[in-house]
Amino acid sequence: MTRAKASGGVVAGSWAFAALGGTLVGAALQLHQARLWSAAFYAALFIAGLAGLAVLSRRRWSYLPMFVALACGASAGGGLAGWRAVAYADGALDPALEGRDLQVTGVVAQMPQRNEGGTRFRLDVESARWADERIETSVRVPARIALGWYRDDTSLWGRAPEGRAGGAADAASLHAGERWRLTVRLKAPHGNLNPHGFDNELWMWEQGVRASGYVRTGARDAAPIRLQSTWLHPLERAREAVRDAVFERVADARQAGVIAALVTGDQGAIDRGDWDIFRATGVAHLMSISGLHITMFAWLAAHAVGAAWRRSVRLTLRFPAPQAALVGGVLLAGLYALFSGWGVPSQRTVWMLATAALLRLTGRRWPWPHVWLLIAAVVVAIDPWALMQAGFWLSFVAVGVLFTTGFMRPAGETTGPLLRLLAFFREQWVITLALTPLSLLLFQQVSVVGLLANAVAIPWVTLVITPLAMLGTAVPPLWDLAAWAVQALAVLLKWLAALPYATLSMAAPPAWMAGFGVAGGVLLAMRLPWSLRLLGLPLLLPVLLWQAPRPSAGQFEVLAADIGQGNAVLVRTATHSLLYDAGPRYSLESDAGHRVLVPLLRALGERLDMLVLSHRDSDHTGGAAAVLAMQPQAEVLSSIEANHPLQAVRPNRRCEAGQRWTWDGVDFEILHPAPADYLFFTKPNAVSCVLRIANGRATVLLAGDVERLQEAALVARTLELRADVLLAPHHGSKTSSSAALLEAVRPRIALVQAGYRNRFGHPAREVVERYAAHGVRLVENVPCGAALWRSRAPEEVGCERERNARYWHHRLP
Repeated sequence: MTRAKASGGVVAGSWAFAALGGTLVGAALQLHQARLWSAAFYAALFIAGLAGLAVLSRRRWSYLPMFVALACGASAGGGLAGWRAVAYADGALDPALEGRDLQVTGVVAQMPQRNEGGTRFRLDVESARWADERIETSVRVPARIALGWYRDDTSLWGRAPEGRAGGAADAASLHAGERWRLTVRLKAPHGNLNPHGFDNELWMWEQGVRASGYVRTGARDAAPIRLQSTWLHPLERAREAVRDAVFERVADARQAGVIAALVTGDQGAIDRGDWDIFRATGVAHLMSISGLHITMFAWLAAHAVGAAWRRSVRLTLRFPAPQAALVGGVLLAGLYALFSGWGVPSQRTVWMLATAALLRLTGRRWPWPHVWLLIAAVVVAIDPWALMQAGFWLSFVAVGVLFTTGFMRPAGETTGPLLRLLAFFREQWVITLALTPLSLLLFQQVSVVGLLANAVAIPWVTLVITPLAMLGTAVPPLWDLAAWAVQALAVLLKWLAALPYATLSMAAPPAWMAGFGVAGGVLLAMRLPWSLRLLGLPLLLPVLLWQAPRPSAGQFEVLAADIGQGNAVLVRTATHSLLYDAGPRYSLESDAGHRVLVPLLRALGERLDMLVLSHRDSDHTGGAAAVLAMQPQAEVLSSIEANHPLQAVRPNRRCEAGQRWTWDGVDFEILHPAPADYLFFTKPNAVSCVLRIANGRATVLLAGDVERLQEAALVARTLELRADVLLAPHHGSKTSSSAALLEAVRPRIALVQAGYRNRFGHPAREVVERYAAHGVRLVENVPCGAALWRSRAPEEVGCERERNARYWHHRLP
């Protein structure tokens, strides 16, 4: 009888394990859909899956094929994820409203983010109508929108509407919980899409933001009006008050930013330079309210609650201290997550911890893999898109490692303050060890000095800085002590970050190889004999030895990165790489280098030999400093003047017609400008470096921002201009792409790098028609994303938006 019961338990456990895994598989498959099905179909899948699981759970099976439970779980998981996605998609912005002036009334839903350029905030829309008072009809806009109120009246679209005096003061008076009436212009979420890059459209989808835009403050626009203060979003108002109080109290803005981020979760308060240091030393997870941060806080809170609870005999008799510690840790972690903004990573972690705590409180001693899968299934049911986020996997693996190493045991089992402190340090070290390969796989970078930095930073941040920062909300002078502690840590981290080889970068491996690498890291961190732990090393070797594929000798490829309004083209041969232009500067704290090019180059394992900056305009040089910081060996060829700030970053060699070199059987030649052109040019476009790349079978011409006059000169002094691919001059401006140039080049394909709904109207309609009249295929970054062309297949162009199409990606109407 006992053996039969045990056998039945094993079978039941097996199908339950398969069902939980199936829900994750189903949700993952749904997330890879390019287009959504109908809500009714997803509902039918969900109901069918649940019904199947219900039937299976009521029958006493002597044997149950695991694939049946797996299929039912996949049906339920995929159906639920799809049904929610259809509901989200119904809230999209009507394309007819894009770029039109609207008057919206709503409540500021989150604490505003302020910087030198202006204010960014989220607005919960209550009503909307046309800004033209002669049109009385209302319009339907998404329930939550992201807006910018720019101090200099310059938006991220590059627009500069006529300003109104006092606009900056109005923006500064905006606070969470207030109801405002604003004149705005909106657009659908449309982000850059690059290989291995951040998916901003997914992030906005998950945040529930279905439109973005800016506040109109022109002389002809209705003035923004603060209607009233409301009781809505009280936590956001409190967070804003605490953040502002920190900056008023702490004189050093960089130290204040770290304190504000630890207390309120405002990661934007941390200076970008400090983020670079934190990432280089592997302590970035400590400086933001991430899932890992919430997990650490719950661990510490559970021990604190358990210690306090055991001091009372009455409380201990009513409710055991271990259970009280567990409940207290989860509740305090939830409150911390709420006050820090209840961000999506924090929500995921709270649900993880709550699920694990509920299982322990109900006395269910499931094997840890079952608990791990149940936690993941709960989180994915609440937020299916978590599977696409690096934060989910970091939190998920961290929780799993803590399961296997004893984190979820009752808080009273490790007695004595010294033993508990040693256990705390051990858990942090184990987390760091286990997450190192995962970080390498997710971000293609790991800190070599991370173990040393974390050995100091984890106790210092967790036991000193964070408690002082949080207690400062009640006793503000403690923020001064916290600022001193931040400064002391910053000195050490800066020194570590400056060490040679402080970070290790590697190319992004295939998904199957990444899975083996994570398994190897987890195996090394588990509480197993070392003879078994060392089996994780062979699993890591393929990842550590992986090298991204490159063109064969004599061939080359061109990747036109999706960077918005600007140019950035990566050229790769068998052993060499060149970057033509470095994209735009998006704002005072953001540029294409940091956001797109550095992650792209790291994921591809690129070591640049040369950076060519066609001319000085910021949409071509905006990301150059970030790229050069990552690529210290790269030579710079440009037409920028001697006193340009980038000359101080790295001396530039002037590009001149006639310069030639050969890499791996591929010829490179500068065709423009001629030396005499530098003497007479009137604007930077006129001296754009024009680069021709050829291997005898295929040719690419990168034309910068040359205009008709320079195009005519280029045609006149170059005997052979024919090319398979042409980078459209000046982003398809009507001042360029003359008929004479197109007749001389006769391209099959023209690449256009321009921003979505850019203020210049690139590419101009007449230019598009001219290319069509010459039989040229026009490939634009907006509908294509990053465009990849290879010399071995000169008639084909691969589009990132087509290769990795997902239903949340914006499609042009």
